[in-house]
Parts: sequence; C-alpha cells; structure tokens
Amino acid sequence: MKVLGIIPARFGSSRFPGKPLIDIKGKTMIQRVYEGASKCEELSKVIVATDDERIFTHVRSFGGEVMMTSNLHGSGTERCAEVAAHFPEMEIVVNIQGDEPLVNPSQISELIQAFQHENVEIATLVSPKIDSTELSNPNRIKVVIDHEQNALFFSRSSIPSGTFSSNYIALKHIGLYAFRNEVLRKLVSLPATELEKSESLEQLRWLYYGYKIKTIETHIETPNIDTPEDLEAVLRRL
Repeated sequence: MKVLGIIPARFGSSRFPGKPLIDIKGKTMIQRVYEGASKCEELSKVIVATDDERIFTHVRSFGGEVMMTSNLHGSGTERCAEVAAHFPEMEIVVNIQGDEPLVNPSQISELIQAFQHENVEIATLVSPKIDSTELSNPNRIKVVIDHEQNALFFSRSSIPSGTFSSNYIALKHIGLYAFRNEVLRKLVSLPATELEKSESLEQLRWLYYGYKIKTIETHIETPNIDTPEDLEAVLRRL
C-alpha cells in the first residue's frame, strides 16, 4: 500500500502569523513536523504543501520535499488534494497537521492501519481522554460514534447534552486525517453545506453527503501550536 503524507503549511494565520517558520530550539516548526512525519515507515513519501515562497525555500534548504499550491484554497484538505493529484499511484493520502512539532510517527501508523479494511474511505483519530474543561472549550472538537466506530457527528459544543461524568460517551477529536486518494478528489468537489458552516467543521460536509469517517482510538496526543502561548507549552515539553 503506497501512502503519501502531506503537510499543508501557510504563512498567514490570524492568531499566529508565520508560525511554520518559528524557531523551536534550533529548528523551525515545519522542519520538526517534516522530520517527525518522515520517521513513519508506512509513509512512502512526505511533501510539504504551501502557497508561500518563504516556506518553500526553507523546506528546500533543509532537504525536504515541497510543492507550491494555489493561494485560493480554503482548507488544508483542498491543498492536500491539489498535491495528491500529482501522485495517482498513491492509494492513501494522510493530511498531517503542520502545527504539531512533536508529531509522533506511531500516531500516523495507527491511522494508516485503518485502511487494511477495504471499505474504509476516510479515517481520523479520537481520544477517550477528555475532561470537563475540554468539553466546554470550542477549540476542542467532540465526536460521537456508532457501533462500528464510524463518526455520527462532530461539534465544538458538548455532545450529547447533559452533565459530564466518568462515563461520558463522546470522544475528543484528534485532527489527523487519512483518505483514499480517489475519495479525496471527490470530497473537495462537494458543495459546502449549512451544517458545516454552523460548526466551521468541514468533516460535517463529508458526513452530509454520505461518506463514512472511521474513527481510530489513540492514546497518543501531541500539542499543537495555535498561539504564542501554545509555543511556551511545547518548549517546556522539549
């Protein structure tokens, strides 16, 4: 099974402009993500997908593979699809978050293993480790699943409604996705939906049009960097 890992990276960010190129103890964030992902033996190739010349030049400087993409994309998924179209021989495409400098290759492996089952179209990771603070945090996405571990719904709000307890049935979504290449091409051609807009979650578009999202439970979590404050937490872990 040939698997393509793509790291979408854009320079512009409302909360942390230029974060792919921030220095994290001698290496930029994008270099740390690239090197961490490249340690995953199941990935046949790893490519950074960007629309910025500064990121492009930097990735080339440390020997990484990189492709320039359109600056009109509204999501990392669309950026991945543009790159994946150049590699039709790749059966699986993994969208690797470009803001997780401590990315764990074992986590990527867990996700890829889901595609040993031919009926899996899309897969993502979830964690049972969720607390009441995360439950009320709109930046922590919650997901409920069916008896076959396929996602039923994702939300920024607490789902299902009710009091948090140790038996809380929703899971915390870990934003790492993998797709069959032909499915990814179809997903980015789907019209946006009101449901997706209400939550600002593109995966709700896929569910709306009937695609199944297989969830894989993981106990590995790595911090992402959305703000300068998040960077301090990563530096402490390093």
